[in-house]
Amino acid sequence: MPHEIAPRSGVAFALDRGQRLSVIDPEGGQVADLLAFNRDDIGEVISSGRTIDYASRLYLSAGDPLYSNRSNVMLDIVEDDVGRHDFLLTPCSKAMFRIIYGDEQPHQGCFGNLAEALAPYGVTEDMIPIAFNCFMNVPVDGATGEIVVLPPLSKAGDRIVFEARMDLVIGLTACSALQSNGGSFKPIHWEVA
Repeated sequence: MPHEIAPRSGVAFALDRGQRLSVIDPEGGQVADLLAFNRDDIGEVISSGRTIDYASRLYLSAGDPLYSNRSNVMLDIVEDDVGRHDFLLTPCSKAMFRIIYGDEQPHQGCFGNLAEALAPYGVTEDMIPIAFNCFMNVPVDGATGEIVVLPPLSKAGDRIVFEARMDLVIGLTACSALQSNGGSFKPIHWEVA
């Protein structure tokens, strides 16, 4: 039975080497921000820059490893129903909602939700990197480099499955940004096998 992350919230949990984590979009069109930290040394964290550099492409899917800031593989993507995820944009935050949307009383966003969920593991706000944004659809214009955030391509029940290559602490959210989720907030499901 999968666990549920309520809309605009997040969780953190341990994932052992060899275990598989399924991130499921139960209703379709919902982003989930994923972070990974080495459980034995939280200074080692998932790295967008290293992963994209080694893959030589922006869009990652089944068969691709996700690297740490120390160039070690943290997770392998072993299954992927969608094939379009983002690894460029930082978790949404109070500052982002204020700067981009002009919100006067902004939600803490995925950044705040991740910081809150990961705090018991010793992770501070300054340690939160760019997340692997499951199901997030961010096309990049090849000529200008301009990005646009479009609704996710995920449909109800779609999933992405990761296999841990080391003992990890995972942070995972149901994203809080309207634009990222096609204008609505929905739950995310996750399960470990």
